[in-house]
Amino acid sequence: MTVNSSRRRVVTGVNLALLITLAHTANDAFTNVLPVYLPILQVRFDLGEAALAGFVALISLSSNVMQAFAGALADRWGRRRAAALGLVVGSLLMSFLAVVPTVWSLFLLLAVGGLGSAIFHPAAASMVHAVGERKGFGMGLFMAGGPIGSAAMPVVVLYVIRQFGIGYVPWLAVVGVILGLLLLFLTPRQTQPQASARPRIFDRSLFTGPVGLLALAGTMRAVAFISFTNAMPLYLVNVRGFDTESAVIGWTLFAYSAAASAGVFLAGSLEGRMGRAKLATGSMLLAAPLLLSTLLVSPGTLGFYALAALAGMFTNGAIPLLLVSAQDLAPHAVASASGMLMGFTWGMAGVLYVGFGAFQQLLGLTPALALSFTFVVPAALLALFIMRKYDLGTVAPSR
Repeated sequence: MTVNSSRRRVVTGVNLALLITLAHTANDAFTNVLPVYLPILQVRFDLGEAALAGFVALISLSSNVMQAFAGALADRWGRRRAAALGLVVGSLLMSFLAVVPTVWSLFLLLAVGGLGSAIFHPAAASMVHAVGERKGFGMGLFMAGGPIGSAAMPVVVLYVIRQFGIGYVPWLAVVGVILGLLLLFLTPRQTQPQASARPRIFDRSLFTGPVGLLALAGTMRAVAFISFTNAMPLYLVNVRGFDTESAVIGWTLFAYSAAASAGVFLAGSLEGRMGRAKLATGSMLLAAPLLLSTLLVSPGTLGFYALAALAGMFTNGAIPLLLVSAQDLAPHAVASASGMLMGFTWGMAGVLYVGFGAFQQLLGLTPALALSFTFVVPAALLALFIMRKYDLGTVAPSR
């Protein structure tokens, strides 16, 4: 739907949710593109694996952990402008990773380009929160866009490099810039709060209150997800004996991630029928046995891929429900709460994963993976406690 607001045309409802979802797809496509460039950058700058891991950590820090604080900026400055600026800046800078001339310029591009994504995510998520009454559906649609962009961008980048040359890759930024401008000019204006009512840059109550507990649940859930995507390839090679270039590795990650994208959309769509609390906690509790079962079934079989897909779907299904719950708990700082339940949880899980790397060396890959998979259980129980205590969708709305 398109309406005239303050002498300009804006999109609302489903069309607005679709526009923000497309913007999310583009944002994550550029933000998460670094892995496809790592072999190129290693050869160009003669970097070791430790240095490359440092750049991976840098983009995780700037694009994920900083979302908790970037959300406050969006609440104060305006979510529409913040989302548009974040998308444009991130798309432009991250598109130049392919042709970066020095290591120091690579460092700057990752640090500042990641901040663009950190600004975009909480601002865009808070815009989705205001789209309509079906918050879970809108958030599920929005959250499904990111993994699609992350999965498609490596294919697109490598195609451009093969067909036209690496110097043409920066032209892909045009997509992000156009979508950023559409966000700026076609989305409704946000009513700015009074100066006295503006959220603080660092709101301690968000971290120490129920939003912080939901973020803790989200972090534990993310630990299980990150452990699968990062350690499963090592498990398939070192424990199951597959070659490092085996197609089984790629298809396993594809099945898990593609189903994870579907999971966030389905969970958001079913919220109105099943109830937010039941759906979120049930999804995480079901994820635990599915994740563990992937360690018992022979990899490369149809059953193994089915289990990996179901595990990804249920592990990620709770994300939009945790997110809208945090937003409902912090109506005065929706973007800040969004940043905490999105990038901050993923970033902290990435930090915790360093400890699981040590466990992998100490205990072995299989027990370390099994331990990390069980983190979804306390995550589910903590989320259920918060949702029941604050009556956050404990029953499905009457139809």
